[in-house]
Amino acid sequence: MQTILIVEDDRKIAELLQSYIVKYGYHVIVTTDFEHVLQQFQQEQPDLVLLDVNLPSYDGYYWCRQIRAHSICPVIFISARAGEMDQIMALENGADDYITKPFDYGIVIAKIRSHLRRAYGEYASKHEELIWHKEGLALYPERLELHYNNQSVLLTKKEADIIESLIERHPRVASREALLEKLWDDQTYVDENTLNVNITRVRKKFLDLGLIDALETVRGIGYRLHVTWNKDSSL
Repeated sequence: MQTILIVEDDRKIAELLQSYIVKYGYHVIVTTDFEHVLQQFQQEQPDLVLLDVNLPSYDGYYWCRQIRAHSICPVIFISARAGEMDQIMALENGADDYITKPFDYGIVIAKIRSHLRRAYGEYASKHEELIWHKEGLALYPERLELHYNNQSVLLTKKEADIIESLIERHPRVASREALLEKLWDDQTYVDENTLNVNITRVRKKFLDLGLIDALETVRGIGYRLHVTWNKDSSL
């Protein structure tokens, strides 16, 4: 049974979410201590987090960053703040999705199922692990990890999808349309702003591995993996 952690200070909304999600066979934990969200996350080890933006003491962006420092667990924001900048900030701080209030509970369940499927995969243990290699760079899409020269960084699912597309098409250009299609989900449309935010995050992940200018922008078309590093480096 997969575990969902709800971090929502509106008790009524939290309880309604809990009662609805439990009907679909999930174990649900509702946070009551908003001073120690990370500690509860580490203790419970949930498979997915539903996170509000407006919380006591620290906002949801802060807690999302704290969770991201320790885990690649899917994080879905649920908030009454429907502005474009709010959604961009959520993605920039490590969120995987954003649902605005008021919401349809059926959409919440669909998104939970979708992100759990994409993050963990029902059949992941039944086949040989997929690894994408390119000149000393190794992408492990099922682990959501990128490795280079004995270093590694954790990725979100969208970051891994983008890097996979770049490696798969190298030395060709991955068009913005192709990347949007790669990030398309049967329940969620990924718009241009979401792609831009995730491209910025991918650039940072390359830099964290010491790979400078590894993601080239091809104006008016899309992006290309630019192999600027030592091709003889070990995986």
